[in-house]
Amino acid sequence: MVAPSTNPNRTAAMTEPNALDARAEALEMRVAFQERTIEDLNEAIARQWKEIDALGRKVARLEEQIQDLRASAAAPGESEPPPPHY
Repeated sequence: MVAPSTNPNRTAAMTEPNALDARAEALEMRVAFQERTIEDLNEAIARQWKEIDALGRKVARLEEQIQDLRASAAAPGESEPPPPHY
């Protein structure tokens, strides 16, 4: 009779569930890491959109200021006073 520890069929049967458990655990860790990475990326995108929105509002205000300056510079009838040495 062969001792249980030397029986190749029994050893393979014992290690297969352990190997499957190890693979399942590795996959669970990988999924958890990927979920955290996705959450981090979503947070970064949300921050970037807020910054883009704020910059868009600043650009709109600057465009309004430029238009106001152009309109005031091109207003007829309002001449600049002569320089003091003139």
